[in-house]
Amino acid sequence: MSDPTPSELPSTAEAGPLSYAIFQLARAHRAHAAGMLRAMNLHPGQELLLMQLFDHDGRTQAELLERAGLDHSTVSKSLRRMQEAGLLTREPASHDRRVMVVHLTDAGRALQEPIADMWRTLEQVSVRDLTPDQIHTFTTCAGVIEKSVRDHSRQPPGP
Repeated sequence: MSDPTPSELPSTAEAGPLSYAIFQLARAHRAHAAGMLRAMNLHPGQELLLMQLFDHDGRTQAELLERAGLDHSTVSKSLRRMQEAGLLTREPASHDRRVMVVHLTDAGRALQEPIADMWRTLEQVSVRDLTPDQIHTFTTCAGVIEKSVRDHSRQPPGP
C-alpha cells in the first residue's frame, strides 16, 4: 500500500493528514494482530491483560484496567470470556470482597510464549522496511503524540 498523498485523502481528512495516517496505521496493525490472536482463540485486548498477569499474577481488576489502557466494559467482558475459557480465575480479595483479584490458570500461563512470539512476529512485520533510526524516530514521535493526546483528553472541555 502506498502512502496516501493529500489528493488521496478524503477531503475532510486533509486538515489532519497525520491523524488520518495514525488512524489508518492503527487500524491495519490491529487487524493484523487480531488475525494472529484468533489463531490462539483470543480477542484483541485479551493479550494485553494476559501480559500484565504474566508480569504480576494476582492483579486486581482495577489494576488491570489502569495498566492495560482499556475501558472498563472491555476489561470486564474480556475477563469474563477468559475465565469461561479457563485462562484465569477471579475471586474477591480477602481485604475487600468488592475487589476482584485475577489469577492465571495453567492454561493462561501456557500462552506466555505464544503471545511473546506473536509480538515478535508483529514487530518484524511492522519494521521490515524501516531502518533502526526510523524505528527510533517513529517510537519517539508516537510517544510524544500519545502524551499530547492523553494530556488533552484529561483537560476539562473548553468553552
